[in-house]
Amino acid sequence: MATSTGTVAPSGITHLMWPRMEELVSRIAEAIQEDGAPQTLVAVLRGGAVPAVWLSHKLRLRDVRAVEVTHTVDDSTNAAKTAQPVAVNPASLGDLTGRDVLIVDDVAGTGHTLSATVRLAADAGANRVRTAVCAVNEDNWTGRSPAAVTYIGAITRGWVIFPWEGHDEHEH
Repeated sequence: MATSTGTVAPSGITHLMWPRMEELVSRIAEAIQEDGAPQTLVAVLRGGAVPAVWLSHKLRLRDVRAVEVTHTVDDSTNAAKTAQPVAVNPASLGDLTGRDVLIVDDVAGTGHTLSATVRLAADAGANRVRTAVCAVNEDNWTGRSPAAVTYIGAITRGWVIFPWEGHDEHEH
C-alpha cells in the first residue's frame, strides 16, 4: 500500500496535511475491511489516537481503547530514542481475551513501539493482533521489511509531521 506522502521539505521532513490523511486512512480502512474488521481498536497514544478514532468511524467499531507506549524522549523533531519502548499503564487495555485487535499508530520508525504494543495486547489475551500505521519511515527500516506492520498508509523517508501536531507554520 505504499504511496506518496505529501509535502517533503528540503530538511527531509514530511508534512502530511488533512486531505492526504483522509486518503491514507480511507485506504487503510478498505484494506482492513477486505481482511475482516477487528473487534477492538487500540490507539497507541498519543499519535495513534486521531487515526484510531477516524478508523473506528469508518469501520463502525465502538470498542476503542488506548495505551501509551513511547520510544522517543520528547516531542521534538528527530527526537532521540529511549533504549526500549516504555509502556505507561498497560492495564488501560483491559481484558482482550479472545478478541481480534487492531493496533493503530501514526508512524512506525523502527517498529519497536508497535512490537511492544503487540506484546501488551497478546498479554491481555488478544487472539489475533494486526497493526496499522499512517506512515512508515523507510530510513529506519533499511535492509529489512516492516514486518510488524499489517497495514501501511504510506512509506516515507525521514521525520513525519502530522496535521494534528500543530506545525501549521511549516505546511505548504
